[in-house]
Amino acid sequence: MDVQLSVYILDELQRVLPRLNHRHGLTLAEIGDLIDALSIQAEIIEPLPDADPDLRDAKDQPVLGTLLAALKTTGIDYLITGDKDLLALSACYPIVTPATFWATHAGL
Repeated sequence: MDVQLSVYILDELQRVLPRLNHRHGLTLAEIGDLIDALSIQAEIIEPLPDADPDLRDAKDQPVLGTLLAALKTTGIDYLITGDKDLLALSACYPIVTPATFWATHAGL
């Protein structure tokens, strides 16, 4: 399974994951290690600047742009996110929750 990310998404993970400590229990050092591993293992791509008028939060445009770039160049399968504003576009784009992804692909 190939993972494609943008620098924006890596930065967003670095910013958001510490606030979600109560959900995942990772220490700051473990979060740093995860970000480092992702930056090495994933293909880092540049988001497309295309704007979707239905995107409720303009700050999510770089994430949607990463999905659009990946769809255009490599035909990836999903954007995996828990962001409700992005999930609202799942009828138009292949966007799934982490739980849905895990239920579909656990054990693969």
